[in-house]
Amino acid sequence: MCEIEISKLDVSAKMEKESASRAHCLVLAYPAQGHINPLLEFSKRLEHKGSVRVTLVTTLSISKNMHKEASPIALETISDGYDEGGIAQAENIQSYFERFRRVGSQTLTQLLEKLSSSGCPVNCIVYDAFLPWALDIAKTYGLFGAAFFTQACAVDIIYHHVHKGVLKLPLSEPEVLLPGLPPLEPQDMPSFIYNLGSYPAFFDMILEQFSNVHKADWVLCNTFYELEQEAVDWMSKIMPLRTVGPTIPSMFLDKRLEGDEDYGFRIFKANTDTCLKWLNDRPKGSVVYVSFGSLAALEAEQMQELAWSLRMSNSYFLWVVRASEEAKLPKNFVEETSGKGLVVGWCPQLEVLAHEAVGCFVTHCGWNSTLEALSFGVPMVAMPQWTDQSTNAKHIMDFWKMGLRAPVDEKGLVRREAAAHCIREIIEGERGEEMKKNAFKWRKLTKEAVDKGGSSDKNMEEFVAKLVAGLS
Repeated sequence: MCEIEISKLDVSAKMEKESASRAHCLVLAYPAQGHINPLLEFSKRLEHKGSVRVTLVTTLSISKNMHKEASPIALETISDGYDEGGIAQAENIQSYFERFRRVGSQTLTQLLEKLSSSGCPVNCIVYDAFLPWALDIAKTYGLFGAAFFTQACAVDIIYHHVHKGVLKLPLSEPEVLLPGLPPLEPQDMPSFIYNLGSYPAFFDMILEQFSNVHKADWVLCNTFYELEQEAVDWMSKIMPLRTVGPTIPSMFLDKRLEGDEDYGFRIFKANTDTCLKWLNDRPKGSVVYVSFGSLAALEAEQMQELAWSLRMSNSYFLWVVRASEEAKLPKNFVEETSGKGLVVGWCPQLEVLAHEAVGCFVTHCGWNSTLEALSFGVPMVAMPQWTDQSTNAKHIMDFWKMGLRAPVDEKGLVRREAAAHCIREIIEGERGEEMKKNAFKWRKLTKEAVDKGGSSDKNMEEFVAKLVAGLS
């Protein structure tokens, strides 16, 4: 009996010693697939460094509805005040954000205290910049705080200048000149800026990212230095910015995290076998992959035009149409195009973009999708819908030369002829050949950034070193 008790004490002492030598980082994600994925991948790379223990935190409502796969990262939850349905349960967007701030702050505090009393005290909170109140809690508890921006550095610079009142709204000049950025036209700005007054609650939340960021010990950005060099250089002068992206599963890039082939959490269940089997039977570079992410909802007329453009292009196509969007498809479209196309409710995007059959990606230009296309070297047809996507589209076409932005008409719609022309240009045209060369270059640079000694990897090493040094 005595020996057993001594053994328990030895194990306990060993655990305490290990805990004291390892920092514990709480990583708080905004509850949306496009925010959870990059923060989860960041968490994996952080824990892989060996000196940091990581716990990923999301809301109870999201956790209930996610398909969880094997992941090395511990998961905890807090409440957003709407535990059954999340944002869909709220009276309106404004109410959701206000309640999330209030209830989230309370339950995050309770989580910190629970972890501390169980022998796993937290040393640092890495928080999605959409949730700046988490930094206030970190500082109340004397913890390190790191903001994590899930948007491009260029977009962060734009919002920073709006928040500071330097970029006056509404825009009055035909050209916007900001430090660290090339000249931009009003339509290249995030939608909240060129379409002022749209989604005011979201716009307020986005500007709030900068309300207390000056108190953060680090500002981490899901991009890589070589992609946005001038923007990163300028932003680094005004805040402790470090690039840590692209946050994409390691087996698709540097292959240093064995078995890291997926993000590990999904809101939608993918038709994996169906998609990959179909792609395996298609020639190299022949398939147009179409997806507008987990949130964007196209107008019915736009869905019709896009459907017609895929027919007109005469290319093979794999189109992700979420269940909530299916009714917008033309009648009998799926049956009539079955010889050329496959329409699915969701797909494993990483594996699809990595497949040699895919030659073009029709995308809304969400930042995660943009980084994934760059990482796999897949040229894009840009069809931005809202928020930061128009700025990303400008960079895709004019600065990174990785795709074409489909022109819109006076109603803001991409017509069938325009979309079909862009697809054909990329799949078959001379400009497409040039984009493929650029795509190869960017694919190489993304891998180098996260590989050992790369720009993002060095920043991660520095972050870990300072975090661990703070324990002593």
